[in-house]
Amino acid sequence: MNKQLAAEMAEEIPAARRSVLHVPPMTIIRMSYDRDDLEPGSPNRREDAFNIITQLSDFRMHRLWRDGTLVHEGGHPKGTLAITDLREEWRCHHLSPFDNMRFQIPFSLIRTFASELSRPDLSGLRCAPGTRDEVMLGLAQALVPALERPHQASRLFLDQIGLAILTHLTQTYGALYFPAARKGTLASWQEKRSLEYLSARIDGQLSLAELAEACGLSRSYFIKAFKASFGCTPSRWLTEYRVARAKDLLLQDLPIAEIAIACGFADQSHLTKGFSAATGQTPARFRRENRMGRKHSTSDA
Repeated sequence: MNKQLAAEMAEEIPAARRSVLHVPPMTIIRMSYDRDDLEPGSPNRREDAFNIITQLSDFRMHRLWRDGTLVHEGGHPKGTLAITDLREEWRCHHLSPFDNMRFQIPFSLIRTFASELSRPDLSGLRCAPGTRDEVMLGLAQALVPALERPHQASRLFLDQIGLAILTHLTQTYGALYFPAARKGTLASWQEKRSLEYLSARIDGQLSLAELAEACGLSRSYFIKAFKASFGCTPSRWLTEYRVARAKDLLLQDLPIAEIAIACGFADQSHLTKGFSAATGQTPARFRRENRMGRKHSTSDA
């Protein structure tokens, strides 16, 4: 995301105070206003990116439109996080004072980060309406001095904060898993290779012996090391991966039976059983509730 585009997005609310910080390819913008007389903002420019917004103070009232339809009227308490997919058109009318920080992240950065962790199928970031995220609030507050004095900001500090933001967002809202390093775990290349093999054979037609051989380990040692690395067996990891992939596809207009096959389940009944065991709800109910959440999203724009 270039500086010109960041400026265009910041100008969606012309009267607001703003400060901009570039941590390529991420752009961070703090926006605030202390009155309640703003005109409706301009629609965003559509692009392959996400806008992550965390409220630095209580935000009492706004109206939000997505693709021309009013989807929310209300406010957000301090610490509330919103994620807007900028491939859609968003327009907001701020009706009360606000102070927020926006992280504009190209989807290409998220895809690359996920691919390096053997999750090339990650289709985006999803945040339930009204989610409070103290981690993102803390990271945003840590960036306030850098936004006030950008020329004095440490590049190393900004890079580390950027990585922390990307790691937290993809793990929390993109279903990535980051194992902690411990003795008796797989080496990083073995972790990567085993997950590549498992995700490539989502139907489960891969033996433990093949996985162990690909990592240069005995079958018994591989099972112990995999569990130490990921906190579960290869079979459990594959089940969770299938369910995560099913969640992504359930937000699209695909038949559930087709999703079941695409995610390595034998049929729709098999998907329903595995999905319900993992999430406590059926695929159909998950689809209904999450589509309703997207329709009535409280995301800011």
